[in-house]
Amino acid sequence: MKSVDKKSRWYVAGLHFECVQCGACCAGPSQGYIWVTRPEIQFIADFLKMPVGQVRENYLKRVGLRTTIIEQLSTKDCVFLRETEGQKKCIVYPVRPGQCRAWPFWAGNLASPDTWNKAAQKCVGINRGRFYSLEEIERAKRGEKWWKVAKQPPNSCKE
Repeated sequence: MKSVDKKSRWYVAGLHFECVQCGACCAGPSQGYIWVTRPEIQFIADFLKMPVGQVRENYLKRVGLRTTIIEQLSTKDCVFLRETEGQKKCIVYPVRPGQCRAWPFWAGNLASPDTWNKAAQKCVGINRGRFYSLEEIERAKRGEKWWKVAKQPPNSCKE
């Protein structure tokens, strides 16, 4: 059954993506959520050399039962996206959440060729660069715990 299911995916032949480190995937203008897990929060705290409580107070908020990274009020950019050397870059990139690691292989972007190409209007790295197989795309889409797997899901964004 799984092989039939995989064959029905429109991206069965794989896709191309190359991050150009433009920061568009982390930037507004619309509001969104960057979900983080407890282990990811701990990684961010350790990376920033801050207590977890301070990271939660300065950079995170609760939404229902989940936790999200806050956005800058005026731009709706992720609070960790900062101007560095004339480019917007993630200041916690080595420990960025799994949701960020999986970009652009999010379920919403992969729903159809149209949704993929709509994402490509915002992200110039979509449809160019490195080839990702169906298996790599599915692994990223599932959001495997990057800190638990020996080989991390595709480091698609900002590789």
